[in-house]
Amino acid sequence: MKKVLFLCHGNICRSPMAEFIFKDLAKGEDLYAESTAVSREEIGNPIYPKAADTLRRHAIPFGGHRARQITTEDYDRFDYIVVMEEYNIPRLMRIIGDDPDKKVYRLLDFTDTPGDIEDPWYSGRFEAVFNQIHDGCKALLKHIKNTEE
Repeated sequence: MKKVLFLCHGNICRSPMAEFIFKDLAKGEDLYAESTAVSREEIGNPIYPKAADTLRRHAIPFGGHRARQITTEDYDRFDYIVVMEEYNIPRLMRIIGDDPDKKVYRLLDFTDTPGDIEDPWYSGRFEAVFNQIHDGCKALLKHIKNTEE
């Protein structure tokens, strides 16, 4: 079983959206997903209401999410650590130390349009971010399947 950990700044918008979108796309596959944050700001908080509303509009099931910060143990537990933007990587490295097994990726780097996913907490563009994350998750799922064959 391959394990994927999605990561953003606070673990209340982008990374939980990615977790639940990926879980929905990967139904029936031998895959596991969680999400986490680089910051401690939102620890214990649920998914941001506008992110939850966006998932509901797309009939993506979710629930029971509480924000948490990544730990050094997560590096060993997961096969992929997928960040939402370049900004997350230096902060991630301060926590985990290094990436000797090359597990850290940006989500959109699996697509034909690599780049960062904006933070909708600031922009308010939850629908656009949903579409970017959805495209990234589809591409990541395809990558994992192709790698396993």
